[in-house]
Parts: sequence; C-alpha cells; structure tokens
Amino acid sequence: MVAYPHPQRALRIPPRAPGRVVADAALVTYLARHLSPRDRWIARLAHEHRVLTTHQIVEAGWPSRRAANRRLRELYQWRVLDRFQPLVPVGQGQPPAHYVCDIAGASVLAAEDSIEIKDTGYRHTRAMAIAHSLRLAHTVAVNGFFTALIAHARQPTPPGTLTAWWSESRCLRSFGDIVRPDAYGRWTSARGEIEWFLELDWATEPLGRLALKISDYGRLAAATRISTPVLFWFPTPQRETHARRALATALTGLDQPDMVPVATTAATLAPTDAQLDPTLARWLPLAQSRGTRLPLDQLTSAWPRLRPPDPVDGRTGGTPAGPGLRPPAPMPPPGSRG
Repeated sequence: MVAYPHPQRALRIPPRAPGRVVADAALVTYLARHLSPRDRWIARLAHEHRVLTTHQIVEAGWPSRRAANRRLRELYQWRVLDRFQPLVPVGQGQPPAHYVCDIAGASVLAAEDSIEIKDTGYRHTRAMAIAHSLRLAHTVAVNGFFTALIAHARQPTPPGTLTAWWSESRCLRSFGDIVRPDAYGRWTSARGEIEWFLELDWATEPLGRLALKISDYGRLAAATRISTPVLFWFPTPQRETHARRALATALTGLDQPDMVPVATTAATLAPTDAQLDPTLARWLPLAQSRGTRLPLDQLTSAWPRLRPPDPVDGRTGGTPAGPGLRPPAPMPPPGSRG
C-alpha cells in the first residue's frame, strides 16, 4: 500500500541551527567590547542558579520577549550561554528554551573576578547536566519564584525590590550543616523588609520529612539567634492542608516556636500564569488555621515578635556564588535597556 504522500513543504530542508564560534582567547577579547553589563549579569545569574528559561530571562532583564530572543541568540552564538529544550509529554506544546552558562561566559566571569577559570568550578558538561537532572523542574520553579519578584521590581512604579536571592548551593555552603532550603530571599518595600527561606514542595516527600525540617529550622534559629520566616509552596490546596497539620504539630514541639515563623501557599490558588508569583495575597501563616491570606510584604504583620532583619551582608560571611566567583546582584544593572 502506498503511504499518504507528504506535501512538498514537508520535504524542504529544515533551517540549520545558527553557527557558533570557537571559544578561545580571541573570542574572550572580542566579547570585552560586545557584552553589556546586563549580558554579564545574566551569565552570572545562569551560573549561580544553574538554569533559566526564556520567560525568566525576560522577567529578569528585558522589556519584551522579542528583544530578549534577539540578544539571547547572539549570546548563544558567542558561547556566553548554551541552551536546551527538555522533552515534554505530547499535547503540552513546545517547551521554552532553557539557558545555562557556557564556556565563554564562564571565562568572562573569571576574568572579571581576576581568577582562573579552573578556580570557578565551571565545567560545560556539568552545566549541561541539569538538562538530564530529575530536579530540573524543581530548579526552574524555584528560579521562577524569584524572577517574578524581579519583574515586579522592574515596573515603572514598583511595589518593592528584591534585595537578596541566594541559590540552593549558596544556602548549602552557609547553612548546610543544619538546614538545606531551596533558596533564601529578601524583599524590601514601603511596608518594610522581609527575609525568608523557601521550601518548594512537589508532594514527593513524605509529610514526616517536612516536619523534620521545622526541627532543623528551630536548631538554626537557636544557633544564630535569628528568626527567619520559612515559606512553604505546595502544588495543591489539598497538599497544603495536610502539610499544615504536620508542620503545626512539629512547631509545637520546639522550645521556642515563635523563632520559626511559617507561612504556606498552594500553586493553584493563583492564576495559571502567576502560580509562582509570591507578591499575591496567597500566604497563610501557620498560626492561623483560617483567615485572610496575605501578600508577601504584609506577612510580617502576622508575626508581631519578628524583628527587622539584619543587613544581608551579615549572613554572607563572604560566601561566593561558586568556588571563587562573586555572587550576582539580585537585580539587573541600572539602565538596562533594549
């Protein structure tokens, strides 16, 4: 039987992927006069946080997707960034491009910090390994939580500004002997300043493991004498309800439960395109079984004994983003345009 013939347009040779240059010393010299401060910031952000989608890069530093795509194509050709597209189930559309720091980008960052690239800990194979990691979706979601905040802070009349964004690996180096949060952040607005540890849950851990995290945060608060809110993000309201019971029970077992303020939210409480947006009125403090959910900048009102956070530099202890690399600023460079 003759198969159904393909139309001529289906037989055309597909366009070739844009060529990429060789990452050598000449390229690094060339990039010295072609990379903007925003380009360098994005490369450093990708190195620190491992992977950023096109949408997240637009939120972080560009006025439009079209402008971002044009520049990202150049950064890809120049080996500043590399990219991949993960496989998604049939019927879910085409996934966005996922960007990681490439060899030329790492070389530029090393030169900026006056160190050898070998001292940055960068390896291209390691950078691209996130494409095969079982934690890819988790890492992308955590980063989307913070790029949503950057997008709000970049508005003409911003509700606040992101003043700290630490990755999981940076938190591990600073607090890993006690707690291992997914991220640490700080948001400053007209209402004041709030800091938090983020625990993003996909319902893959037993509730007992979540309860143990409360004990760990209690130990951290006792050791540092710093009370830091812990924000739990859950995929569904049902998971949130069950987790809140386990978290509340664990909290009552602490010697000083007030030292570990906890608030929770669920993804589906927000519109589909804002499920990671922390600024919405979506947070329910653990001390309240019912009541009005609060936006991020009003959460401190639920914890009257919570003191204003100390300067963020006091938490860092000079901790670099990687072995030798400086951490990226949480916000893009001033005057980033185009």
